Amino acid sequence: MSDPTQRVRASGHENVTAEHGSTFEVTSDDWLTPAGDCILGVEADTVPAAFDEAFVEACRSRTATITATLRADGYEQVVEGRGHPDLTFDGDRSAVCRTSTHVDDRTVMVEADAAAADLDRELVAALADGAGLEFVLEVE
Repeated sequence: MSDPTQRVRASGHENVTAEHGSTFEVTSDDWLTPAGDCILGVEADTVPAAFDEAFVEACRSRTATITATLRADGYEQVVEGRGHPDLTFDGDRSAVCRTSTHVDDRTVMVEADAAAADLDRELVAALADGAGLEFVLEVE
């Protein structure tokens, strides 16, 4: 495999609330409405459709462990989930991590052990203040 890691840089936004109970998301859109309660960052510099093919293939195993590390303004949180054979990584706008097993073109992780609502509130506050977000995905 060429690189088991995918790094995405995004920006926080004043409307980040991280209140969604089953997902969290990073989007390449440059806006966020208050209804987007799963979105942690906007203006993502990389989307799933641009991820390394070897990384994508490694994630298409039910036994794959996918780790998402979220870093902003000195705060860090690690979320662990699983891969799935139906992951396409075709999403050209956003990456979604899910606590469920639902898969669509934006899904990059299923069975995550945390959703937006479970994230450290200090990390969320930093994102709501516009801090830069580093979103790192690794697969084993």
